[in-house]
Amino acid sequence: MAQKDVGNKIPIYKLKTTDEVMKYYDEWGDEDKYNKDMVDWNYTGPKETVEILNKYQKNKDILIFDAGCGTGLVGIELKKYGFENFHGADLSQKLLDTIPKNLYQKLEKVDLNKKIQSDESFYDAVMCVGTFTFGHVKPNALDEFVRITKPGGLICFTINEGIYEEYGFDKKIEYLKDDKWEEVEFFKSDYIASKDVNAWLGLYKVK
Repeated sequence: MAQKDVGNKIPIYKLKTTDEVMKYYDEWGDEDKYNKDMVDWNYTGPKETVEILNKYQKNKDILIFDAGCGTGLVGIELKKYGFENFHGADLSQKLLDTIPKNLYQKLEKVDLNKKIQSDESFYDAVMCVGTFTFGHVKPNALDEFVRITKPGGLICFTINEGIYEEYGFDKKIEYLKDDKWEEVEFFKSDYIASKDVNAWLGLYKVK
């Protein structure tokens, strides 16, 4: 089956370097344009992933790390389901500055392609939505997510279908299955239905 070409569906997918992506996001964050586009595009990633987390995680007091939190769309969904304790991290300070006050307990500017400044087994769960995409965060971030998540904790993420094999996410996920995590859910989600862009949605339990 031929792979669908999603690389030209959205302008940011054409960018290759971190600097290019950062510049684009800084401009995208102006005047709430990013959030408006997400509504216009029917971007369902945050809603879908939080629904899956909620399906398996009944304790609402857990501490969650929202990696690549952007404008806080995942945090808003977490709040709807009664989750209260979550930290957010993103590479764009411009997007972080647009997040509603008091939504997250802690926000920081972080490059997820580098080591995360967190103790091992610190978080009960990690969410990463819309961040594994063209020119963004690479598969090695999954190793870090495992490191900072408690044994038995959940890691929930989306991977844009256009980079799943090209960036090596398929191999990384299989490698981690050896002794780091076990698969709970893995399926193709709607993601950005209006643009005909799908993503793989995964939920994994840390061993």
